[in-house]
Amino acid sequence: MSPAPHPVWRSGLFVPVNVERFLAKAGERGADAIQLDLEDSIAPGDKADARRKVEAAVERLRREARSDILVRINQPLEDAVRDLEASVLPGVAAIMVTKAEGPDHLRLLDELVSRLEQKRGLPEGGIRFVALIEAPGPLAQAHAIARATPRLVGLSLGAEDYATAIGGEPTPDVLLMPKQQILQAATAAGLMPLGTISTVADYSDIAAYTEVVRRSASFGFVGASAIHPSQVPALNAGFSPSPEAVAKAERIVAMDREAAAQGRGSFALDGKMIDIPIVRRAEALLARARAIAARQG
Repeated sequence: MSPAPHPVWRSGLFVPVNVERFLAKAGERGADAIQLDLEDSIAPGDKADARRKVEAAVERLRREARSDILVRINQPLEDAVRDLEASVLPGVAAIMVTKAEGPDHLRLLDELVSRLEQKRGLPEGGIRFVALIEAPGPLAQAHAIARATPRLVGLSLGAEDYATAIGGEPTPDVLLMPKQQILQAATAAGLMPLGTISTVADYSDIAAYTEVVRRSASFGFVGASAIHPSQVPALNAGFSPSPEAVAKAERIVAMDREAAAQGRGSFALDGKMIDIPIVRRAEALLARARAIAARQG
């Protein structure tokens, strides 16, 4: 069986599941994914109540929003189990697994979700995983984590927690190396590399944030989380191919067909030699542009 195609998740907006004013407007924000949060934005004493609100929130968003619905769960395991029992529901596209410890951790959660899917009559394997690596030990296992389960569709770095774990600050310089390690592990395993070459915490300067997103896309990242609605347009734009890039890719693909018909494996465009890797990048860019257009309807 061939793997399911990657979803288009340029932007994932975190929404605390127990805050009505945020939930009420979540579907209006234009995010590709709404990430219902049971973790950091929920006070410890409110966790149980938040879990009870997940089903109604999912049903509401299915009616009111076009976004995919993800749920971010907690660690430790006893909390994760309760979160999964509340979150394995029709309409939930993926579970965000926080503080992924290693491949065995993901495989255990995979087994739990499989049992819940079977019990509740949901398609087996239909709910995907996005794993967040948030400490140096798990980062050293990033390639093994990325191959832990077929459910896994994306990999990201929990920047704030990672910086804390190493005794550093979540600055671009500190995060550049671990972010690139995530990128390498994700792409090697055929997953979506998610995140930006910085932290998601600062949304005060949207112009600067937009530049961070564009730079992150140039590295190969395909989407990232937003903690504030003002970040969503920057993510959607920055992780979408520009019209100029699409036009150039179309020219490359068309010229490649002409060259192939003439028995040539390469050709020149605007004074630059175009070979197979460049053609493949152009094809991938056009496929992504089509997927984004389909998502937008």
